[in-house]
Amino acid sequence: MTENKMGSAPIKNLILGMSWPAMLSMMINAVYSIVDSIFVSYLGEGALVAVTIGLPIQLMLVAFGVGSGVGVNSVIARKLGEKNQISADNAANAGVYIELVNYILFAVFGLFLAKTFISHYTNDPYILENGLEYLQIITLGSVFVLSAMGFEKILQATGDMIHPMISMLIGAGTNIILDPILIFGYLGAPALGVKGAAIATIIAQFFAVLYIVYIILKKEHLVSISLKNYRPDFKIIKDIYVVGFPAIITQTLSSVMIMLVSLAVSAYSSSAVAVLGVYMRLEKFVFMPVFGIRQGAMPIMGYNYGAKNKERIISALKYSYLYAGIIMILGTLLFQLMPYKLLGMFNAEGEMMEIGVSALRTISICFIPATFGVITSALYQAIGHGFLVLIGSFIRQIIGILPFVYLILHFSGIKYVWWAFPIAEISGLIFYGITLYIIYKKEIKILD
Repeated sequence: MTENKMGSAPIKNLILGMSWPAMLSMMINAVYSIVDSIFVSYLGEGALVAVTIGLPIQLMLVAFGVGSGVGVNSVIARKLGEKNQISADNAANAGVYIELVNYILFAVFGLFLAKTFISHYTNDPYILENGLEYLQIITLGSVFVLSAMGFEKILQATGDMIHPMISMLIGAGTNIILDPILIFGYLGAPALGVKGAAIATIIAQFFAVLYIVYIILKKEHLVSISLKNYRPDFKIIKDIYVVGFPAIITQTLSSVMIMLVSLAVSAYSSSAVAVLGVYMRLEKFVFMPVFGIRQGAMPIMGYNYGAKNKERIISALKYSYLYAGIIMILGTLLFQLMPYKLLGMFNAEGEMMEIGVSALRTISICFIPATFGVITSALYQAIGHGFLVLIGSFIRQIIGILPFVYLILHFSGIKYVWWAFPIAEISGLIFYGITLYIIYKKEIKILD
């Protein structure tokens, strides 16, 4: 076999080489998410609130898709490092079926539970109607986004970051083009409003998955996908979910956090709900490049863990911290110096602007300490310790935030509630520092 670049290329350049496609595609997705919300905001604050209410379910959908893909990615990378081709192929095939099961779950939610979910947040007829239409279209059409996520993670596990990047660019680019056409009725299309934003998303993801399926079928890869001849290997499926299930729960915690924080602040101000939605979209502009580094580094660390190469694991971890830290510092400066301009993109004014400026400046304090948790969790997933990532995320997104949100709201009101986010990240920093020391001593230091 030809030596895999993940086991031989210089780490410093390898991480950048494997990260930049994911960083670029995620940046485009972040821009799309912001542009999408900007278009919706021109329909009024009520439309922005309607989309924000459905955001936790969208994040949960991504959690299932990406979380399952992380498990598949981890197993494939380790098996390739061990030179176990049969198991790597089996994991790739299992990943396709897992994403189809995920789709069924969300389609059922969209059909039977979406209305109940939306009605918990509002009794405003406009928000209820538009929020329900948006959420149902997104969930019933999610087969495309879930399939795209699954195939992208499979290819990334083999070191192929270019084709997943192109797939994501196709999806995001198509979405940005279709949004104004379908929302406002340009070029002879009907003006569909909020519903148009959801339809644009589904069409865009269809084209994204169409491209990635073509690549899977027509190009050669380090793993082989053959669904016709697939026979489940339950040991492989178990290995996938050892990492994948905690990753799903980890990302689902973000949805739960947003749901509960939105519910808490909605009792004080609907503008605060809109601010939270705006922040979650702006945050992507900072975190998505860091997640791109994480995606590039994870298969490198997994491969070298399978190959028992301690030096390359440590080197990959150090350079990942460095690159991610630089991005987070720049993101912090952006939020601290330009909150008015950032909020102005979403037509914020009055109460929304007042609440939003304080929120952006306060929450962005958490960016730099978050670097350590994001990158360290990639190491844990790469070497099969998904449960530690779950605990870390539970600390960062539930224990460290929700109690403080309710306490601060009770005693100080909306103005100071955003301090719960930096408090949570400091708690996560302490947890990951302790566990990394233990994992290094027990599992990495002893590698030959």
